[in-house]
Amino acid sequence: MSVPAFSPEGAAESALRAGLSLDSDRHAVVAETAHHIITVISRLRALDLAEVPPAFAYRADSQAR
Repeated sequence: MSVPAFSPEGAAESALRAGLSLDSDRHAVVAETAHHIITVISRLRALDLAEVPPAFAYRADSQAR
């Protein structure tokens, strides 16, 4: 799954909407970081976890099989 690139301008606009002021030299770095985070989250959302038991069913003292 391909995620569109997050532009430096988009990073600056998002920061302003969130009430943050970014120096112009930080826009590209923030855009790259945001793109990476969005890419990882999209991969996690694509996982099929239908057969995975919920976390409350896990017992730390049980042996892995």
